[in-house]
Amino acid sequence: MRVIGGEFRSRRLKTLPGMALRPTPDRLRETLFDVLASRIAGAVFLDAYAGSGAVGIEALSRGAARAIFIEKHRGAVEVIRQNLKSLDLETRAQVICAKALSALPRHPADIVFLDPPTTSPANTTPRCAFSPWPHPRSSSLSTPSASR
Repeated sequence: MRVIGGEFRSRRLKTLPGMALRPTPDRLRETLFDVLASRIAGAVFLDAYAGSGAVGIEALSRGAARAIFIEKHRGAVEVIRQNLKSLDLETRAQVICAKALSALPRHPADIVFLDPPTTSPANTTPRCAFSPWPHPRSSSLSTPSASR
């Protein structure tokens, strides 16, 4: 897995071996950030069900001021921390080990990306919400069109 664009373009990211995580495909991340291009600079980006942290790290690479990563899998949380450290991004990130749906209301952000695992009751398709402020629950919802 690698960062697709921005400051850390082509840098490799760690992930857990096997099927413990289901990384967001490069094509979907590229499409997502093409759509977000005008909104990402200076934004607070929340990556729920963060896995390896690739989506939130992509946001930081493309100019987000901060990223919040929510992931319940302890091994994945450690991978996110390692990926952030390897890119010297720890000061611009907050990593939370918790269930995404319970932690989400406590962490306001400008952009919220939700890509729950296929076994999650919250899963239908990846979602991205834009928040005017103060909280993304009051915002519109946009679904990326890339196939998985």
